[in-house]
Amino acid sequence: MSFYRKFADSMLLGLAAAGVAHAQAPDAASATNPPTDPLQWLEDVAGEKPMEWVHQHNAVTVKELESQPGFPALQARLKTTLNSKDRIAYVSKEGGYYYNFWRDAQHVRGIWRRTTLAQYQLAEPSWETVIDLDQLAAGENENWVWGGATCLYPRGERCLISLSRGGGDAKVVREYDVAKRAFVNGGFSLPEAKGSASWIDQDTLFVSTDFGPGSMTSSGYPRIIKEWRRGTPLVQAQTVYEARPDDLSASAYKDFTPGHEHQFIERQIDFYSGEMFLRDGANLKKVPKPDDATAFTVRDQLIITLRSDWKVNGKTYPQGALLATDFTAFMQGKQDLEVLYAPTATSSLDNVTPTKSAILVTTLDKVKNRLTQLRHVNGKWLRRVVDAPKLGTLAVSALDPVDSDQYFLTVTDFLNPTTLYLGTAQSDKRTKIKSLPAFFDARPYKVEQFESTSKDGTKVPYFAIMNKKTTFDGSNPTVLYGYGGFEVSLKPSYSGITGVAWLEKGGVYVLANIRGGGEFGPRWHQAALKENRQRAYDDFISVAQDLIARKVTSPRHLGIMGGSNGGLLTGAVLVQRPDLFNAVVSQVPLLDMRRYNQLLAGASWMGEYGDPDVPEQWAYISKYSPYQNVFKDKKYPRVLFTTSTRDDRVHPGHARKMVAKMEEQGHDVLYWENTEGGHAGAANNDQQALMWALTYTFLQEQLK
Repeated sequence: MSFYRKFADSMLLGLAAAGVAHAQAPDAASATNPPTDPLQWLEDVAGEKPMEWVHQHNAVTVKELESQPGFPALQARLKTTLNSKDRIAYVSKEGGYYYNFWRDAQHVRGIWRRTTLAQYQLAEPSWETVIDLDQLAAGENENWVWGGATCLYPRGERCLISLSRGGGDAKVVREYDVAKRAFVNGGFSLPEAKGSASWIDQDTLFVSTDFGPGSMTSSGYPRIIKEWRRGTPLVQAQTVYEARPDDLSASAYKDFTPGHEHQFIERQIDFYSGEMFLRDGANLKKVPKPDDATAFTVRDQLIITLRSDWKVNGKTYPQGALLATDFTAFMQGKQDLEVLYAPTATSSLDNVTPTKSAILVTTLDKVKNRLTQLRHVNGKWLRRVVDAPKLGTLAVSALDPVDSDQYFLTVTDFLNPTTLYLGTAQSDKRTKIKSLPAFFDARPYKVEQFESTSKDGTKVPYFAIMNKKTTFDGSNPTVLYGYGGFEVSLKPSYSGITGVAWLEKGGVYVLANIRGGGEFGPRWHQAALKENRQRAYDDFISVAQDLIARKVTSPRHLGIMGGSNGGLLTGAVLVQRPDLFNAVVSQVPLLDMRRYNQLLAGASWMGEYGDPDVPEQWAYISKYSPYQNVFKDKKYPRVLFTTSTRDDRVHPGHARKMVAKMEEQGHDVLYWENTEGGHAGAANNDQQALMWALTYTFLQEQLK
């Protein structure tokens, strides 16, 4: 599976006569001679002086927001919601058992536990605890946060357990014997690094990690793949492949399907392009797919997803299409491709899930999911539309794609509690397994889907959730959430946090499907790449303007929120159109786009934003980079910036420096940095409850 798919794992009127008014941008020449940043000292993540600055700002923010009358009750209710024992315990199959990682009030760090399928279908399954992370962390005096488990197929008795210190992307990997409930003495063990390990057989691994100087890419990911045999030191592991230093990463995996067992090496050139190699002994043979296409094997077939048009033998296969071909014949040079799915103006491919004898294809049509089953029988693909709910979001997960046709179907939307079903390919009959409790009474609310018109005339859909009695008089407190990047689709989903903290308080919640996302396939994403990034911000601004034009709200009562790339979105829109909003929440954001590629994993995103060290590219990046476009003489709405010290993906220096600069200019901002949590911003449910209580209290006070 590609790096992109892994990553890709959790946020107005007053127009200038000539359109959107942009603040004066730095000259493009600064790409080659960037000015010295006097606030760069705040990039020292754990330095004494920066951490003193962090604690001072945290104290101010917490004191103000915790003192609001409704804060204690909101935090307590959010904690109850997040720790509810009635949450759906999602599972994955390893051997004959179904595993789940679970946190609650008694298990703050969490437990990795297992049960049988029969037990799982009961209202109250009997669980066996396999690893108690609270006990492990206490016993080893480590701040462990769960990072996942990779178990050896098919029996699942040996697993590679990933643990991070404080929730970062860098993890240690240790071999675990499930039957003995213990880490293997002298077993496979990798020190803390951004990387991965995967099974070849019980005594052999693919390993990509930090092997020392020169072994990591400029993005901070491993570029070398080695085969590591049990009983030998890591330094003696055999090198299988080396990517280039300026590539994004390299990884490897094995397809364990009997009769179709293959080993694959993936060279990720950048976020959206890469090469795939079939390993045959000491030989690597390139899979002849387009570099920007993703591919994987399903039994004897190679399944290919296109990000751009592909011309083969005089025929053009369209961008966003799903193709299939016989893998062996394809590797021998034959190009007999069959289209399994082709997008339309309003629809796109969302996900592909193989089962033992079928492929379940999830598509989006106007941001609503549809499900289709495909079977390869006697050389032909048979297609059947699966009878599934027509509104909301569908997520499919195979129990065992090698050995079973059963799958889990998760159904969710804004107002109906998420429900989990057990289904079987070739049948529309499903058994309801689990359902979330109603964390809030949804009966008073409704969902509308509207469209705004962006600056260039593009229609931009968005969802608005509100009380049925909402009067369109411009007075409704409204939160507009967006992301708009990395081909990520924002789809309807049930959120107890949003219901409890916002809808019940009389607020309107809006989800914008702006360009840069994947709601309409690769074309929707690519329309806002690099030099066209401003289109995503124009789309978001157009949704805000549409909400105001409809009198759903007004600038006095409109706030915006987004995290990571969405934090960059809200930061950019903050400095471009401060007149449209009265509150901004920017979470784990990118903000200094002049230095983003030099901070942590930033270089891996140059395929999305461009390279600020190239003058021609800095020329367009500089026009929207929030840190370079915030000025003393502008009036901005109040902003809450949140981040995490342990975020080793998006550097906390982005938010720190933006806050310090805005404060120096005399602007009113709040800042909260969790000292744990990684890119998720929080490492456990209690921290999440605090983070969201602070966030929604800020919004309630600003927009009332």
